[in-house]
Amino acid sequence: MTRITLRTGDALEVENFLAQRIHEYNATTTGYHDGESFCATQRDESGVIDAGISGYTWGGCCYVTYLWVAERLRGRGIGTELLCAVEHHALAKGCCLALLASHSFQAPAFYVRRGYEPVAQIENHPVGHANIFYVKRLDAS
Repeated sequence: MTRITLRTGDALEVENFLAQRIHEYNATTTGYHDGESFCATQRDESGVIDAGISGYTWGGCCYVTYLWVAERLRGRGIGTELLCAVEHHALAKGCCLALLASHSFQAPAFYVRRGYEPVAQIENHPVGHANIFYVKRLDAS
């Protein structure tokens, strides 16, 4: 008899295990073995993260998982700097697309100003808001 155990809260060990298994399957199936995670941060004088971005590149695409800037620093161009750094990294890795998602209450206008085009929108995720998926074609010129 199979036993399923559901937990709530911190599940980083399981998430990392599952991500690795899926990466292995995807690489074997597609032939793209170039998957690599990335992150960039800006820290204050005491080493606390003030802003950061993370995600991964794989198969000619770059996916931004998280981009965050401390509220007191927003509007100063730090988010743009982080996104540009990732786009340059992605181009160096041979990526032609950058992808990300933003909720309607987060930063959709920011991404549009940075050249990202909305390609899908899921209403009521979370209820009363939308989750919007964006893509940007990266150009080496």
